[in-house]
Amino acid sequence: MVPAKPTLSSPSATKRPASDPDRSPLPPPLKRKAQTAISIANFFTPSSQKAKDRTTWTERSPHEGSPATLLVAKYVPENDSAEESESTPTRGKIAAFDLDSTLITSASGKRHPDDPTDWKWWHQTVPGRLQQLYYDEGYQVIIFTNQGGLTLHPDPKAKAPKNAKNRVPAFKQKCGAVLSQLGIPITLYAATGKDIYRKPRPGMWTEMMNDYALVESDINREHSVFVGDAGGRTAELKKSAPKDFSCSDRNLAHNIDIKYQTPEEFFLGEEPRNFTRDFDLSNFPFIGQTDGDAGGPEKTNDQDIILFSGPPGAGKSTFYWKYMKPLGYERVNQDILKSKDNHLQTTIFESVPLSGDLHGLDGEWTAPTDLGGQHGKVPPEAAGLFLASDPGLPP
Repeated sequence: MVPAKPTLSSPSATKRPASDPDRSPLPPPLKRKAQTAISIANFFTPSSQKAKDRTTWTERSPHEGSPATLLVAKYVPENDSAEESESTPTRGKIAAFDLDSTLITSASGKRHPDDPTDWKWWHQTVPGRLQQLYYDEGYQVIIFTNQGGLTLHPDPKAKAPKNAKNRVPAFKQKCGAVLSQLGIPITLYAATGKDIYRKPRPGMWTEMMNDYALVESDINREHSVFVGDAGGRTAELKKSAPKDFSCSDRNLAHNIDIKYQTPEEFFLGEEPRNFTRDFDLSNFPFIGQTDGDAGGPEKTNDQDIILFSGPPGAGKSTFYWKYMKPLGYERVNQDILKSKDNHLQTTIFESVPLSGDLHGLDGEWTAPTDLGGQHGKVPPEAAGLFLASDPGLPP
């Protein structure tokens, strides 16, 4: 049976006529959102009684006089002292973790979320496992993360996305929430540049050693571990598992000589997958020298160009002074000649054998063509020896 429709005959349901003199000409007031008890309490709480931010942020530079590229966050819970007492034993077991796709992931599914609140734990067991490591197993818990999208001190003249200036504050807000929810004494290191701090190079590990006053003999390498998702894993079709974007986390663990595990292995107990490295020293075994073999290069042409390519500290200068100088090679580089144009002109038109350092050039020219084939000074087949070093190798 269909219920009867309500009538509008009652006084409460009768509309007030527009000509009613008691009717207000103003629209009804907007309904305010209900405030929670917490927000109301915080509003009336004096500043001196509000909870203190337990995260301290600092910046580090790779070299004296250079801009800071390392962002460091130290979190100390309220019930812990900022400095451990002298009677506290040194924590030599290190449990270090990557941040993104290891401890946390985006709640929205975005690969690079802009919202500092767009995050969730990579797995529900993550916070409890880290707390267990610190309080029950005596580990020092550390976070090492590459954050190439951040710039601590941007060049005001450089073009950058509109939201670039907001990225550092947003990152700090997100990390502050993560560390607060973990609730254990912990330090986070974020490498923003392409220098000694960026994984897989060991700069962040060195900073951690200094911050905790650790020496090599303090580290329990047998039980220390670094956990990260960049393990160089190959794709597996049967498991619908894609390949890793990098092997930098596995290489960092190798460079600092501690065990490596993926998040799946560490938190979920999964079996290791096959992996590969872009550059693996084990594929290039050292060839022992004999008494009659100097082990260096030989000069076979009247005119050669040997090009050295690699980051600072890769050993380009050492190789030149040890092997090329005794053969009569002259050395040119942009540090000596002060400009790219002088560097190229000297390299092209000198009539003596040359050893050139290409670090700092922007790659807008092709060495074999510009140095040999086009100008004819050097046979094209003699202009092709390049020395390159992997930035993942320790200095």
